[in-house]
Amino acid sequence: MLILIEGIVMCFILLIFCVIGIANGPEKFTVFYEKDIQEKAIKLGYTTKKDIKKQTIISILVLYLPCFILVPYMVCYINGAKEFSEIFYQSLMIMYIMGLFDRFFVDWYWVEHTKAWDIPNTEDLKPYIPTNVLIRKWIGTIFVYPIFSAIIAGIMTLIV
Repeated sequence: MLILIEGIVMCFILLIFCVIGIANGPEKFTVFYEKDIQEKAIKLGYTTKKDIKKQTIISILVLYLPCFILVPYMVCYINGAKEFSEIFYQSLMIMYIMGLFDRFFVDWYWVEHTKAWDIPNTEDLKPYIPTNVLIRKWIGTIFVYPIFSAIIAGIMTLIV
């Protein structure tokens, strides 16, 4: 039950980041769009390459630091996991919860089935998440999260 709550905390961090990101219009938050959409947003004067680079750095910090700081803290210091296998399993379950939230709620529902992420004058470039990108995202969720979890478990086994 605790792992589920911790996974929901990670989903909430992702959700808040996205809500804040698109609060002034998704055209100001193009970091998560494909290159062709970013280029059109730049051409339309909605953003700049400099802003996209800044968004990229902020996104990496906001989305990955909680995975490498908050998840190990929750698993080791709240849940009391000490062994590699416990830390790995719990970290992976928390990240899978967040990953499923991202794939189903953010990508499938919010981006593709609402207008919240629509950038004016880029509708011709829809879907915003093409099939090949969606496949890469799923592969990343399924296969990269275990690697992150193993790294976390390895480091935390040495620390705790």
